[in-house]
Amino acid sequence: MKKFWLTLSIAAAILTSCANKSQQGATLSGLKAENFKSEVKGKQTNLYILKNKAGMEVCITNFGGRIVSIMVPDKKGKMQDVVLGFDSITNYIHIPSDFGASIGRYANRINQGKFVLDKDTIQLPKNNFGHCLHGGPEGWQYQVYDAKQLNDSCIELTRISPDKDSNFPGKVVAKVTYKLTSDNAIDISYEATTDKKTIINMTNHSYFNLSGDPKNVITDNTLYVNADKFTPVDSTFMTTGEILPVKNTPMDFTTPKIVSKDIDKYDYVQLKNGNGYDHNWVLNTAGDMTKLAAKLSSPISGITLEVYTNEPGIQVYTGNFLDGKVKGKRGIVYNKRVGICLETQHYPDSPNKKDWPSVILEPGQTYKSHCIFKFSVEK
Repeated sequence: MKKFWLTLSIAAAILTSCANKSQQGATLSGLKAENFKSEVKGKQTNLYILKNKAGMEVCITNFGGRIVSIMVPDKKGKMQDVVLGFDSITNYIHIPSDFGASIGRYANRINQGKFVLDKDTIQLPKNNFGHCLHGGPEGWQYQVYDAKQLNDSCIELTRISPDKDSNFPGKVVAKVTYKLTSDNAIDISYEATTDKKTIINMTNHSYFNLSGDPKNVITDNTLYVNADKFTPVDSTFMTTGEILPVKNTPMDFTTPKIVSKDIDKYDYVQLKNGNGYDHNWVLNTAGDMTKLAAKLSSPISGITLEVYTNEPGIQVYTGNFLDGKVKGKRGIVYNKRVGICLETQHYPDSPNKKDWPSVILEPGQTYKSHCIFKFSVEK
């Protein structure tokens, strides 16, 4: 009898051990939660997993509020990871990148890192061709958000940004809520409040590769952008203040076309200045979440991504500065144009363009931004 109970106890222990290992083991995308456990500036980092009943999986780390992986089915029903990123928190910490990040306080560029607010000139850090890009070198993509997983398909991330954080005025409390819906969409809501007049412009900076294999470039993808106009840039990627029509230019995606069709036509100065596409389009959607803002599809996988937003603009960036120096998940080298970003946002350098939609946030107001990435398959 003692042997029986001993055998039973050993069996139970083995089952418990296996269960614990299973919980700590690889996700559907192959990520391991233990590789994302660390401490950054006194705060704990972790990996959070969202799932829906359709079998889709999204992995998120609270370091930078980043989407690390998105698993969706392709036209053959095989699950594919369709975003770039790293296998561990160590790489996110030590290799500068914006992969999957919740960007703040200000997405995109501010000219010379300088703007005027109530006659006070604010000087921000410069980190990109003499400008402030994505909040500067200590932007929110390098900070730890406080995470609260609300259920299997929803997580809330909170960032308390102190007054003078990278010299931005005001204490800001920002929240990013990721919700994985039953129809294979990632619903992202941003909210923020401040105790002093400030500026804010948040976005998600995922690099999509809908083929599921980052060895493949994204220039074979078909792209649609619901925009008749765009904001041109100079040779330092700074918006000039103009808003120009896309018609009869390589910037026209009002009729879906393959990204490679015009991307290397550097005789068109905007593509030369952007080293390809790295521009903000002025959306026709007027903040209507029911209207399609952009659509991307891969001929290899059949996976399609639809973008909906209440923002006035969308930055399309075709991974022009990926240069093969970084290895991502599964040890795959990230070469030029193996990822494309679709960043819903206010226009770059809006604080210095008075005629553009305002990015000012006052005490007592709540900043709200909304973006939906919806995945499906075209067979």
